[in-house]
Amino acid sequence: MIKELKYIFYILTIFVFVFVIGKNYFSDQNIKKSYRSLDIVESKIDNYSENLNILKNDTSNIIEYIENDESLKKKNYSFWKLITNED
Repeated sequence: MIKELKYIFYILTIFVFVFVIGKNYFSDQNIKKSYRSLDIVESKIDNYSENLNILKNDTSNIIEYIENDESLKKKNYSFWKLITNED
């Protein structure tokens, strides 16, 4: 009997907890607070973006193309020779 009452108490506690959390989460007051906080964040982003410094682009013509023939430097390997260690 005590065991069943204990289980009922646990289940009742869980349902009350879920009910109270759901009621608080879906309340109009909480929804208003969340929208206000989003508006505050957006206004902060707008303020910071207006005060950003714009840097000059100094990356023009920095790539230098060098013609190297690397095919002469490469050593030709055969897969089977690598496995058998035959030189």
